[in-house]
Amino acid sequence: MNNNRKQLIALYRKLFGVEASEISPMAQSGSNRQYFRLSAVGSPSVIGVVGVDARENRAFVEISKVFERQGIPSPRVLAVSDDYLCYLQTDLGDTVLFDRIAEGRQSGVFSPEEQAILHRTIAYLPDIQFKVADKLDFSVCYPQSELDRRNVMFDLNYFKYCFLKAVGVEPDEIALENDFEKLCQIILQSSGDEAFMYRDFQSRNVMLVDGNPYFIDYQGGRRGAIYYDVASFLWQAKANFSDQLRNELIDTYLDRLQKYRKISRADFEAKLRYFVLFRLLQVLGAYGFRGLIEKKAHFIESIPPALRNINKLLPFGELPYISQVFDNYCIAELKNAVGVGTRDTTDRLTVQIESFSYKKGGVPHDYSGNGGGYVFDCRAIHNPGRYAEYKHLTGKDQAVRDFLLTRSDVLSFLDNVYALVDNSIMVYSKRGFTHLAVFFGCTGGQHRSVFCAESLAEHLKQLDVDIKLKHNEIQ
Repeated sequence: MNNNRKQLIALYRKLFGVEASEISPMAQSGSNRQYFRLSAVGSPSVIGVVGVDARENRAFVEISKVFERQGIPSPRVLAVSDDYLCYLQTDLGDTVLFDRIAEGRQSGVFSPEEQAILHRTIAYLPDIQFKVADKLDFSVCYPQSELDRRNVMFDLNYFKYCFLKAVGVEPDEIALENDFEKLCQIILQSSGDEAFMYRDFQSRNVMLVDGNPYFIDYQGGRRGAIYYDVASFLWQAKANFSDQLRNELIDTYLDRLQKYRKISRADFEAKLRYFVLFRLLQVLGAYGFRGLIEKKAHFIESIPPALRNINKLLPFGELPYISQVFDNYCIAELKNAVGVGTRDTTDRLTVQIESFSYKKGGVPHDYSGNGGGYVFDCRAIHNPGRYAEYKHLTGKDQAVRDFLLTRSDVLSFLDNVYALVDNSIMVYSKRGFTHLAVFFGCTGGQHRSVFCAESLAEHLKQLDVDIKLKHNEIQ
């Protein structure tokens, strides 16, 4: 059993005095942190977090304390391991703001209810920026305490190397560097030293509890500019906010900002424009790395809307070469370079996922006739079916799930599966294919293969694909 998961279970036992009876992995986001939901009969459900960097985890823990003291709704850290690689936090449920506004994002027309929650969310931002800054010891921030030249140039070079070069654009290095220096100067002149910069303030990092926003994933926060967080929220690639809605949300933000800083709408928008560009270049670097390099399809799907947002900002007179890059390599050409956004949404990729028994029915039939996909043999995974107490259960039962998570290396197996399948989905989507088959087999088709099929289906829910799940040996 993974030592970090053991630590989570030990923290739960120490906190509540009982053994966690359920520990379920949760979908990963863009980071390398792993999340688990732990619970026991008669005891609360909590979220267990396994991070890869103790300093980053410590930043989250310390910033969370300030959020709590200042009345900012956020998860409360309940317990932390001695090495700071694991911690438990309150369970805020599963309702993410990004999902709650899905209809508006897809149609571009947000209902009054969707608009109301967006206004409630951005109204908290000035409090976060100034009330947290007032009490936070910025030395705890990770990887450093403030937005400085190194941060800015790192993000701009992230865009150059992980996006531009990844799509085959070979820029004039000197001209691009000159514009980077100018943009860096503009950003730092506007940053000030008084505000907490959340850094990733966007709808995927807002949970809804009884309809009210709670804020998560602020471990990258530091001292910086108020404009950056506004840009992050309102120009999130897939948010699909209209100009009118953005302006209304800016009005709400500025109204709440007045108790901390007096600033005119004209001055605010003049500076905000550069932060929008800076943020979009940074996220394109992230989408390039996570999508084009790591082959995670859902990041690639965010590239076209980010490009459209940049195209609306152009030109920047002080940044002629950046403007030229996006002018010469227009949106349509860049979309072709990354291979997304060209497929009819009515012809989405279908992923056929099935579990089966090698002893009984054998490998399922690929009903598409294409013959493309994967057959994964799960028989090397420790088999709960060898134990009497699990024989009558299936991979959908919690007891079997707990067995596989704690007494086998199924998560390592699935990590490899996800990497292969995610890459195929990216390529298949790019080429306009409509079907991918993924089959999982084990001895009886009841435990290991069922668990793996269910896990893959859950993993793929974050992608723009149709999922067809079937278990051939169980009902």
